[in-house]
Amino acid sequence: MINDKEDILQKTADYMERYVRSQVNKMEAQESFSLAIIQDMAQMGLLGASLPKEYGGLELDPLTYGRLTEVIGKVSSTARTLLTVHTSLVGETLARYGNEGQKEKYLRDICRGSKIACFALTEPENGTDAATIKTSYEKKEQVYILNGHKRWISLAGIADLMLVMAVNCTDNKKMSAFLVDRKAPGIEVTPVTGLLAARDAYISEIRFKNVEIPADNLLCKEGEGFAFVANTALFYGRYSIAWGGLATAQAALEEMVTYARKRKQFGKRIGEFQLIQGIIGDAVAQITAARSLCISAGEMRVKGQEDAVMQTNIAKYITSRISVQICADAVQVLGGNGCCSCYPVERLFRESKILEIIEGTSQIQQVMLANYGMRKFYKRENTGV
Repeated sequence: MINDKEDILQKTADYMERYVRSQVNKMEAQESFSLAIIQDMAQMGLLGASLPKEYGGLELDPLTYGRLTEVIGKVSSTARTLLTVHTSLVGETLARYGNEGQKEKYLRDICRGSKIACFALTEPENGTDAATIKTSYEKKEQVYILNGHKRWISLAGIADLMLVMAVNCTDNKKMSAFLVDRKAPGIEVTPVTGLLAARDAYISEIRFKNVEIPADNLLCKEGEGFAFVANTALFYGRYSIAWGGLATAQAALEEMVTYARKRKQFGKRIGEFQLIQGIIGDAVAQITAARSLCISAGEMRVKGQEDAVMQTNIAKYITSRISVQICADAVQVLGGNGCCSCYPVERLFRESKILEIIEGTSQIQQVMLANYGMRKFYKRENTGV
């Protein structure tokens, strides 16, 4: 396991470039991310990157963890998804809200990758409107009985542990969170195929039919699943996605700059044409601004500032949007070559769009930011004499 922060970042970057990049297209075509790479990442300590050292994690501060997410996401969005879902959505949430027994039982396995975790909130009919999910539970003696259907769940195809959101069968306003063992009887997992991107992220549907969950596997108290667990998990996830958007945009910029410096048309390198320079200049400015937002969100998390959540929402909103724009521009700069999988920008273009949808769509982010702005920037009249 690597210890020094800069050493972690450098060795991770080297590993991603040397061993992962050459396999990205093959894994996507096969719709199967390499389990060997997952184990390599676990042995490097990356699956517990932001988790407490006492459970085997690296306990990286938010800024270093963000930079790590970018390093990984520049090469493989699915490897970045592993951190977003397994480490952030589940691991960090469990570290914050789990009791000692739960943390002792699961966090060590999460850090060493002996259990892969997924976060099961979204359903076929409920995505953005997460408060109205239909998956339900009922309490019977010392167990909870779970029934329902989840969809679009990243890593569900290989997950050993599921953090599942469900509502009380007699009170759908009471949402609770459960740690569910994949091997529990009554669980059926079906892969989702034909995806625009994230084809090798083991995205699946999960059906629960009378699944018995030990009472000890309730995370937080009954009824605290949405206000505490889900919202906290999404906060951690959005922070990871913010850096992931930055990673995709940065990768696209590097590809278009490299191409523009080599490709010749009309006797000149295309990077010498002002219209191409305008595209690249805009991308540089957007990425620089977006990086500042991500750093600011990380610094606010370190200080425990109240507005860290909203700053993270802003960062996620901005990086996902500029990622779509910059990746589209990269395809434009590469022309026909940009539409071919022999160049990374074709994949980056598809992956970027996903970022505007997951962990809260851009539209729901706009609503949250507007509500925040309406409160924070209201200029009250001075009624004093």
